Amino acid sequence: MLKRSFDIVSSAVGLVLLAPIFVIVALWIRFDSKGPVLFRQIRVGLNGKTFSILKFRTMVIDAEKKGLQVTVGRDPRITVSGNFLRRSKLDELPQLLNVLIGEMSVVGPRPEVPEYMNEYASDVRAAILSVRPGITDKASIEYTNEAEILAKSEDPRAAYINEVMPIKAQYYLEYVKNNSFGSDLVIIFQTLKKIAS
Repeated sequence: MLKRSFDIVSSAVGLVLLAPIFVIVALWIRFDSKGPVLFRQIRVGLNGKTFSILKFRTMVIDAEKKGLQVTVGRDPRITVSGNFLRRSKLDELPQLLNVLIGEMSVVGPRPEVPEYMNEYASDVRAAILSVRPGITDKASIEYTNEAEILAKSEDPRAAYINEVMPIKAQYYLEYVKNNSFGSDLVIIFQTLKKIAS
């Protein structure tokens, strides 16, 4: 109950305070490339229920039809504004709406697309999906060489499944086992510190 109350209050306050940044980013995206400001993608959430995650669009239109569902190195599908938004994590801000309506939490395992979520063993998948997915988590802070691994691979999809996902699963399962409101606050602080650095 405390976690959900915090999610509602923090996402609502965040949406109000960050409204000017939303406007600036939206205008930049519109001037930078053709297409909508927001990007929607089906992800797997709490108890396996799917939902549309929201992000500021960082890639060209129909990017998913032009490549993998993961980005590799200097992916040519990423726009100029998209490069900055991804580095600064500003592309994730619209997920405050997902948090407000209860599809996500501020802190929790990052939600996967169905294609990759189905690659987890059933017990691992069930554990990960026993909590709401989050905007940020320990893996997002500490595990930073995903793009490097994929860029060096001849088969990025296989590398993601066989090398990246097992590492993420360790972080996710640790969170599910040991999460608390206090640890969530620590992760939020660490995330803000990383963004500011």
